[in-house]
Amino acid sequence: MLYFDDFVGKNLGLDIFAKLFFYFSIITVPLSLPLSTLLAALMCFGNLGEHTELTAIKSAGIPVSRVIRPAFIFTIFICMFSFWYNNTVTPWANLKGYSLLYDIKTTKVTLNISEGIFYREIPGYSIKVQEKLADDKTLKNIIVYNHSSRDGNKNVTVADSGKMYTMYDDRYLIFELYNGINYSEQKSNGASYDDTQFTKNSFKKNRMVFSLESFGIKRTDENQFKYHEYMKNISELDHQIDSTRKELKRTSKNHLDVVKNQSVYQFKNYNNRVEIDSTSGDTTKRLILPGPWIDKKLEALSKSYRNMEIFDVVKTNLQSSKSQLSTNSSILNGKKREMYRADVEKWHKITYAVACLAMLIIGSSLGAIIKKGGFGLPVLLAISFFIFYYVMMQLGDKYAKEGIIPVIIGTWIPNLVLFIMGTYLIRKATKDARLFDSDIYIQFWEKIKPYFPKRKSLS
Repeated sequence: MLYFDDFVGKNLGLDIFAKLFFYFSIITVPLSLPLSTLLAALMCFGNLGEHTELTAIKSAGIPVSRVIRPAFIFTIFICMFSFWYNNTVTPWANLKGYSLLYDIKTTKVTLNISEGIFYREIPGYSIKVQEKLADDKTLKNIIVYNHSSRDGNKNVTVADSGKMYTMYDDRYLIFELYNGINYSEQKSNGASYDDTQFTKNSFKKNRMVFSLESFGIKRTDENQFKYHEYMKNISELDHQIDSTRKELKRTSKNHLDVVKNQSVYQFKNYNNRVEIDSTSGDTTKRLILPGPWIDKKLEALSKSYRNMEIFDVVKTNLQSSKSQLSTNSSILNGKKREMYRADVEKWHKITYAVACLAMLIIGSSLGAIIKKGGFGLPVLLAISFFIFYYVMMQLGDKYAKEGIIPVIIGTWIPNLVLFIMGTYLIRKATKDARLFDSDIYIQFWEKIKPYFPKRKSLS
């Protein structure tokens, strides 16, 4: 539904839609595996608890952690499959799916000439039809502007009626025009537009053929999409990260050399003062960046050399240096963000797999606590925990891609929080805690209620 507007009116065919849904179904598997693991564990252990089978197992001296062990071992194989899938199948599906989606979005809408509106989708022509009869073929009062030569409205055809149809599998559009006139104005070689040849041709019947080659889907070379990190596996992402890191070092060194060689006085005579902090002007810092220190230096110079010619030269040089440093900083920040995005995508191929284990621990312990199976409360809890996990993942990715926090922290925090919650819930399940019984919270409220001051009635 997100791309529904891009599909309407393009006559794509069921095979195109089938491919698109197939590829995007494959793309959703890495994120759906943790949710399905959580839901399956909740329903399984909830059913065991609901039918008192889990109680019988625990009464025999078998702890909940031992009951979970077979499912835990099975989930390890799911994690291995998920890692292989994320590293092999998902990049391929992303490349196929998003390249096909791009081709669909750039496909023109099927030919649809409306009454009283100039139709310009056919390259080189503008067509206007005053009236279109119910059969969608017969037309009245037709105007056709031929702009194929790109010299303005120099070739115009007018007809009082006509028919419109396609031929050769909709590859050509045919206009049969009746009782019309063609006006053309041609400039002679070497002559100006004041000296032109005007031609007027009347006709009883005239056939105009338009190519519809620009309509219909055209597949773009998939290699044009391989630059994106979603289309790469771990080895390719590692290569991209290393290349970007080396490029950052090389670019930073080049920018520093350019600044050192500029004829600005604070860099010209004092070699030990080329490394200046962007905020305080501290010479012990290792990075040259634009900042308030340049404006302060300009203000100091304006007071000392206000009436001297050298001030204008120094001011111009400083302003140029400030502008160049700002541009260099933007370039470096853009390259860093590209490296962060690739690093986030690399770690997600592992974190999606490990999330299945965390979801199993949470689902099995919650199922043992709530003792409810089926599609009621387990589904609600599964969706709630998954939304919580997804929100944490999106926030971590956002801060990691912007460089606010390290990438490894931003990508692993959601799994770490889930494992902590799972450990806590397993302990509660082992002790038969009644976390979801309302009477527990009612009793707790009754205990603390006397500590709250009572409101005095106005009466």
